[in-house]
Amino acid sequence: MDKTPQTEPRQSWTFSNDVNSEIRRAAATGIYDIRGGGAKRRVPHFDDLLFLGASMSRYPLEGYREKCETAVTLGTRFAKKPIELKIPITIAGMSFGSLSGPAKEALGRGATMAGTSTTTGDGGMTEEERGHSEKLVYQYLPSRYGMNPDDLRRADAIEVVVGQGAKPGGGGMLLGQKITERVAGMRDLPEGIDQRSACRHPDWTGPDDLEIKLLELREITNWEKPIYVKIGGARPYYDTALAVKAGADVVVLDGMQGGTAATQDVFIEHVGQPTLACIRPAVQALQDLGMHREVQLVVSGGIRTGADVAKALALGADAVSIGTAALVALGDNDPKWEAEYQKLGSTTGAYDDWHEGRDPAGITTQDPDLMARLDPEIAGRKLRNYLNVLTLECQTLARACGHNHVHNLEPEDLCALTMEAAAMAQVPLAGTNWYPGKAGF
Repeated sequence: MDKTPQTEPRQSWTFSNDVNSEIRRAAATGIYDIRGGGAKRRVPHFDDLLFLGASMSRYPLEGYREKCETAVTLGTRFAKKPIELKIPITIAGMSFGSLSGPAKEALGRGATMAGTSTTTGDGGMTEEERGHSEKLVYQYLPSRYGMNPDDLRRADAIEVVVGQGAKPGGGGMLLGQKITERVAGMRDLPEGIDQRSACRHPDWTGPDDLEIKLLELREITNWEKPIYVKIGGARPYYDTALAVKAGADVVVLDGMQGGTAATQDVFIEHVGQPTLACIRPAVQALQDLGMHREVQLVVSGGIRTGADVAKALALGADAVSIGTAALVALGDNDPKWEAEYQKLGSTTGAYDDWHEGRDPAGITTQDPDLMARLDPEIAGRKLRNYLNVLTLECQTLARACGHNHVHNLEPEDLCALTMEAAAMAQVPLAGTNWYPGKAGF
C-alpha cells in the first residue's frame, strides 16, 4: 500500500473564501456591495507607535499632585465666538436618518456632560440634538439636506464637508427603509426611496469659489461662528493648504478608518489613506503657511483609546473626533444582541447592518419599536464615562512624557514599531534615530 504522505490542500491567497464569496454575490445580483462601518483591512495605525516615557532626560509628572490640562479652543482665526472645549475629543458628524432621534439626543447629552461638542451630520438639525448639545457643530454638505439660514445661526460652528475618510470623492447613501416621513420631510425627499448624496458641492468648483462660500456663511452668521472645512484623507498636504487659503478656521482631517452609514464596499476598502499617513502632511502644510495652531487641526478616523488621542496630538493635531467609538459607547454592536444580529446575517462587531435600518440596539434605525430600546439618558451617561476615560488615559500618557498639557506632546515623544508606521508618522523606528525618507540618510 502506498503510504506516501499527502500534502494538505492550500487555499489561494488571491482568491480566498472572502473574495470568492463576493464574486458569487456580484454574479448573482449584478449590483455592488453596500455596507456601513469603516475599512476592515489591516493598515498601519496608532497601535504601531509607542511613547517614550520620561526618565533621566526629562521628568514625569505626578498624577495626583501636578496638573495636566486638556482644554482646547477651536476657531480662533476669524470667529468672534470660538468654541471652547474642556477636552480635545469631539463627536463627529453622524446624520439623523442614519441614526435615530434618541441616539442623536444621547450624543448631545454625553458630549455636554463631558464638556465637548457634537456634530449634526447630513440631514439637518434635530431638536433632540440641539436641545441637549451645549455646543453643536452644523454640517454643511453637498446634499444641503435640511440646510437653512436659521439653523446655521442656531449652531455654534459650521463644518463644510468637502470629503469624508470612508469615501473621498463619493457621496453617502441612505436606503429607503430608513427614510421615514420625518426624515423625508427634513431632507425634502420622497418617503421610502433610496437616497444618494452628491459627491461635490453645487456652489463651487474649486478653492477660490469655496472662499466666496465661506465668506457668505460668515455674513449669514455675523462672523460669530467658527467655520470648519472637513477633508477626506486623500491628498492631505494640498487639501489642507487650500482649505486654509479659502479661509477655514479649523481643518477636520478624516482618514480611511473613518466609518460611514452606507456606501460601496469598494470605496471603504480602496479609496483614501490611513489616518496615520495623513496627519504629518497636513501639519506640514499648516507649518509651511505659518498657520499651525492658528488654524486648528482635528483628526478623525479610527480613534478608539486615550492612547490614540495622545498619539494624534503628539503628531500635531489640536483635537480628535470620534464616530464609531461613540456609537459603541452608546451600546451599538453589543454582544447581548448577538442573536438578533445573527438573524440579520451579521454578527457583533461587523457593523455591516448599519445601513439596513434594523439595528437591534435602536441606534442606527428609524423603527419605532427598536428606537424605544435606547434610553438616551443612560446612553448619554455611558458616552460621558467613555469620553472621561479617553481624557484620563491621554493625560496619563502626557504626564508620563513630562508634559503639563496634552498639547505639549510632540513627535519626539514617539517611536515606531514598523517601517511603514515610521515612514507615515515620520518618527524614528524603535531603537534607531532613523525613519524612511529622513533627510540626510
